[in-house]
Amino acid sequence: MENLSHHLLIAMPSLKDPFFQRTVTYLCKHDDEGAMGLVINQPIELELDDLLRQMKVKEDDFVLPSGLRNQVLVGGPVTPERGFVLHSPLDGMASSQALTPELMITTSKDILSTIGSDAAPNQYLVALGYAGWDAGQLEQELAKNSWLTIPADLDLLFDVPVEERWSEATRRLGIDIWQLSSEVGHA
Repeated sequence: MENLSHHLLIAMPSLKDPFFQRTVTYLCKHDDEGAMGLVINQPIELELDDLLRQMKVKEDDFVLPSGLRNQVLVGGPVTPERGFVLHSPLDGMASSQALTPELMITTSKDILSTIGSDAAPNQYLVALGYAGWDAGQLEQELAKNSWLTIPADLDLLFDVPVEERWSEATRRLGIDIWQLSSEVGHA
């Protein structure tokens, strides 16, 4: 089994699951026990500053500058009431777990209080819920041609607009994804 931690799962056009159709999922963890990831291109109609006020992390009159008012994402169907913050490294965040030297993840509200200030991480995304696979489940889905994979790229995670992430991820494969077949076969 190839470890796909720090890779992106790109949903094939033939994937009909309504939740995962045309999604890009960042795999935070993948091992023999299963996989865990965050969908990075499914926004909720909720601005981050509104979420921070609702959670009582920021004052009622708090408004992020327009350049920072990114939408909150649906990270996956598992525990949608739980928030995850994927972010660039930040000193003093003991509750954040390093995924790579350039990327950390946390479920702690501590980092949310830094957003909109000089203490905030340079790059971050906020997602509610996560995508999870039991042992062997993701491998079965890959064998059925439900997903394509590419190494994760911080530019794709943070800089490409949310609505363009699936098409940009497929473009980076160097193929026309609409020409691919979902049929599995052997020559």
